[in-house]
Amino acid sequence: MKQRPRIYYSASQRAIIWDRWRKGDTIHQIAGLFDRFHSSIHRILAETGGIRPAERHRSTSELTLAEREEISRGVVMGSSIRSIAASLGRAPSTISRELRGNGDCGGYRASSADQAAWDRGHRPKVCKLVQNRALAHLVASKLRLEWSPEQIAGWLKHTYPDDENYQVSHETIYRSLFIQARGALKKELMTHLRRTRGMRRSRHHTQKTGIHGRIVDAVPISERPAAVEDRAVPGHWEGDLLFGSKNSQIATLVERQSRYLMLAKVNGKIPRLSSVHLSSTRTIFRTNSTNR
Repeated sequence: MKQRPRIYYSASQRAIIWDRWRKGDTIHQIAGLFDRFHSSIHRILAETGGIRPAERHRSTSELTLAEREEISRGVVMGSSIRSIAASLGRAPSTISRELRGNGDCGGYRASSADQAAWDRGHRPKVCKLVQNRALAHLVASKLRLEWSPEQIAGWLKHTYPDDENYQVSHETIYRSLFIQARGALKKELMTHLRRTRGMRRSRHHTQKTGIHGRIVDAVPISERPAAVEDRAVPGHWEGDLLFGSKNSQIATLVERQSRYLMLAKVNGKIPRLSSVHLSSTRTIFRTNSTNR
């Protein structure tokens, strides 16, 4: 296997990864953009269960870097807190709290104060199912009964109409299952979902690509020898696959001259083949599968 040096995806590259994932591209297609193996892309997507993490942004009420620079200049000039607050249109308590948390008047620096505020804001909000463990146990019990998250959310809203502490959206339940870092619901509960995939897929995702279902080096029935048509030569077999209830399947082989029939029970699901080759020189051709 070709060895590639390890790289760390930048914020812009991660944005491209999530954009392509949302559009429905496969992990292999996304990895091809960066000439990487699919495992490096899978690691990024699996961290949050295939759900794009929310982009960080500053609150509109927070002091901006320009305002902090004005505070720094006002401190150097010896201006009072009230005069600085009046020039910025802020409350004096806001300026006082800003100076008190970042070195007071003697050691205040705008750039370091702005970076410190950004670092302090880097903390995820605690999930509702983590705060209310009784609600989490109630949701888990319904999941074990094969209820969907939509059914659980609707039932909670109907059962506890006046208690928001016992109401949760279906999206919160999904995210708590896919994002295990939240610590709200156990991963084993994902087996009770209607679709037991490990990551959230885009609604545009499909496995039915241009090559989906094709067989490598398949030989179509139209290219079989002419001797097969009149059934004059023995040894040509025709195969088919019969589907029954509960995914039961039976493979059939019919010798075209004698009409000798062989049946074989198939234990698991197998692909529908357009032509099958044996290890011998004989070829088995088959017609299209028909559900019986």
